[in-house]
Amino acid sequence: MTRGNKRKGGGAEARALDDVGGAHVMSWVIAIMLFLTLLTAAAGLATAQAAGALDRQMAGRLTVQIVEGEAQRRDAAAARVLAVLRGQSDVARATPVPQADLARMLQPWLGSDAAAAELPVPALIDVDLDSDGGDAVRRVTAAVTQASAAARVDSHATWLGPVGRLLDTAAWLAGGMILLMLGATAAVVMLAARAGLEAHRGTIEVIHMLGATDRQVARLFQRRIALDAGIGAGVGSVLAAVAIWIVARQVGALESQLLGGLTLGARDLAMLVALPLGFVALAVLAARLAVLAQMRRML
Repeated sequence: MTRGNKRKGGGAEARALDDVGGAHVMSWVIAIMLFLTLLTAAAGLATAQAAGALDRQMAGRLTVQIVEGEAQRRDAAAARVLAVLRGQSDVARATPVPQADLARMLQPWLGSDAAAAELPVPALIDVDLDSDGGDAVRRVTAAVTQASAAARVDSHATWLGPVGRLLDTAAWLAGGMILLMLGATAAVVMLAARAGLEAHRGTIEVIHMLGATDRQVARLFQRRIALDAGIGAGVGSVLAAVAIWIVARQVGALESQLLGGLTLGARDLAMLVALPLGFVALAVLAARLAVLAQMRRML
């Protein structure tokens, strides 16, 4: 057989193995799995970003409450505490929250007549520390309580810590789900490759009699799987991109400080773009391994 005849025969063999006589189910399987994987990856990466942003917001942040029923005593205690805070070396910034802002925040619960009813509202002071160490928090707390017995110090890390741990857990779960879907995709591709081998057993035997090796036959199946995986990856990527864009717009419209951290950086977007390529490479590798293993048992 001449070199030209080998090339011609290889093309005929490829067409024989490619002729499956129906829609390429593998393309739809890859599209669905990649769509779900991209959504899960985007959610996991955005959640990890939100957890990091929350940690940065909580680090070294305190809120001081002056709980005093009489307004004049409350304001006097707030002034003393503010002076003490601004004199502390551990404090980078201490800012009193205006009473008008507090009344506006309480209005959904107390109604518009809350100010007229002269209900007692505590004074609040936002504090930023130079460091987020526990020693600095203890020193500031001791100085504040010494300045006023009515003062209460709340660390943001204390009451937002469970939220941060929940976000971290969700991000890890998303990573675990991605690994499971990659494994499921590889298993489906291997099953499809084995089914294709069984469907073309007669053709493969003829190709072997013509002198083709196992690796050459495996390359024919790899090409078919790569084409189907590429089509599925393209469809799944487009659908996932549309879904992620819609969700991102809705999250941005909420204008929430917590949900505002659910963003994707340049590195996150690069990882999402690489996922479809990884899916195609995984499908080709799984098909090759399955075909070579099956052919050793068949022939």
